[in-house]
This record gives sequence, structure tokens and C-alpha cells, in this order.
Amino acid sequence: MVAQGYSLTGGGRPLAIARWLLAVAVMVFAMVVIGGITRLTESGLSITEWKPVTGALPPLTDAQWQAEFAGYQKIGEFQQVSGPAGMTLADYKFIYFWEWAHRLLGRLIGLAFALPLLVFWLRGMIPAGYKPRLLALLALGGLQGAFGWLMVRSGLNTEMTDVSHFWLSIHLLTALFTLAGLVWTALDLRALPRRIDSARVTPFGLLVALMLFVQLLLGAWVAGLNAGLASDTWPLMQGRLVPEADWTHGVLWTFTRDPYWLHFLHRWWAFAVLAVLVVLGRRLRPLDRRASVVIHSVVGTQILLGIATVMTGVDLWIAVAHQAVGALLVASTAWGIHAIGQRR
Repeated sequence: MVAQGYSLTGGGRPLAIARWLLAVAVMVFAMVVIGGITRLTESGLSITEWKPVTGALPPLTDAQWQAEFAGYQKIGEFQQVSGPAGMTLADYKFIYFWEWAHRLLGRLIGLAFALPLLVFWLRGMIPAGYKPRLLALLALGGLQGAFGWLMVRSGLNTEMTDVSHFWLSIHLLTALFTLAGLVWTALDLRALPRRIDSARVTPFGLLVALMLFVQLLLGAWVAGLNAGLASDTWPLMQGRLVPEADWTHGVLWTFTRDPYWLHFLHRWWAFAVLAVLVVLGRRLRPLDRRASVVIHSVVGTQILLGIATVMTGVDLWIAVAHQAVGALLVASTAWGIHAIGQRR
């Protein structure tokens, strides 16, 4: 079967574009990792304004640093947490750095996607049928930046000491969906010279994706509510399998806001995801053994890191590794679902 939009005499430069997309995917992965450090160091609210252009430069003078610090001192996180803990300007510079680095990398990703896309487009290097998909990925990147600011803005008041965990989940899941989209599109492009049609999402692939999505959503809520600190024991919580949760506000509130219940769901839904990914890996063996090995390795590592994160009381670097491997799990799962959905 000849792949749609590709011919031996002129179907664009699919391999070059695939390599570019994978390079951008690596940058998005780095963005997720730095985002995890930003969250775990409580750095996300350190920059209280959104300046898409001028914000690329950090404060360069003492007066500029004092002005930024003064803006941070007006919000609840400083007034209720950082200030009473005795935060100094040097302490503030540390958290500012991580938020600034996170935003700067976001700007660089935007440039690394938009400028080559323009060049590929003008030179006619994009295979037929792929322009809408690449524009959609560009739009996702723009949405990611907007969602990031809406997340930060949710915590810029005198009542909140953290950002909304709902906005945090939207921000993180958009990044991970973009990562999966980059990997999927790159794999489709790499298949074009071999005359293989674009992959489709099979019913089983959709099941895997939905189960992983639920786990990622739970993980984002656990992170946003600091619910990882709800227990430092495993497998029991509070000396029991099922922890005490607050049901007085209704079922919906408990399933979306109670830190103990969300922690419980996140630690045990992980094993349902593990089971379905093992099945995916086994189905992949005759199709793509490398993808099978990667999925098994990554999901096993992720389970161990999740347990270690709990038992160390959310140690910074173990928790960062947990988020990093979570991003790798998304990429490898996209690879696996793509492989079983490829029409050979």
C-alpha cells in the first residue's frame, strides 16, 4: 500500500521533518522535567507577570530584583508560607531562576517549532496531508503557554498559597499530549518512505491511552494538592489499605479534591495501567520488539519510582525522576499504540 501524500518522485522530506519533530519532543520532555522541579521547589508563583517578549531577560540590576521580589511579597504564598519562613532575596532568586528557566525553555520550544515549520513550508518539504497536523501541534504549543499563565494566575492572590490543581493538570496534560503528538507524527513520517500508511488508533490502543490519561490526571491532582505527603508508607496508608477520606462534601468533591483519596487512587490505579501496558508490550513483540522492551522497562521503573517517592516523603530528585519517567512512559506508549495501529 502506497502511503497517502508520498511518492518516489516528490513527496516532501518526511525523514528530515521526523528528525526535527523528535528533536522538539526532546525539548518538550526537558520542559516537563524542569516543570517538575519548578513545582517541587515551590517556584511557580515567583514571577507574577506574564511578559512574553521582555520576560525572556531576568532582572539585571538590584532595583529590578527588588521590584520583582516586591511583587511576589503581595501574594498569599509569600504572606502565609515563604515570608513567615524567613525568605530572603537570595532565597527568592533561587525560586525565580526555576520559573524563569521554565518559561524561557517554553519560548525556545516555540521558536524551535515555528521557524523550521515556516522554512519547511516555504520550501515545499512537507508531505501532502501533514500541514494541518503540524499546524495543530503549533497551536497546542501556543495553548500550552496560555494554560501555563492561567495556572500561575490562579495562585496570584492573597488567599491561595498554590496554583489551582485543576489548571496544573490542564497545563501538564497538554504538554504530555503534545509530546505524544510529536512522537506519533514523527513515526508516521518515518514510515512514509517504506510505503506504510498512517497509523490508526485501535480500540485496544484507545483503552490503553484512556487508562494512562486517568493515571496522569490523578498524578497531576496529587501534585497540585501536595497529596504525595498524605502518606510515607507503602502499601498501607494510615496503617490501613483504604485511608480515611472526607466524604462530607459529596462524592464529586472527594474524587477531585481530597488528598488522601486521590493519593490512594493514584497509587493503585497505577497497577491497572501496569497490567494493560504489559498486555500492550506482549502484543508488540512480533511487531516491534524494541517498543515492547522499552514499554516494559519504563513502566516498571515508573512503578518503583512512585513507591520510592512515597516512602521518601517526596524527596525532590526522586519525585523529579518520577515525573521525568512519566513523560517517557507517555512517549513510549504512543510508540506502542502507533506500532499496533500501523497498517502494513
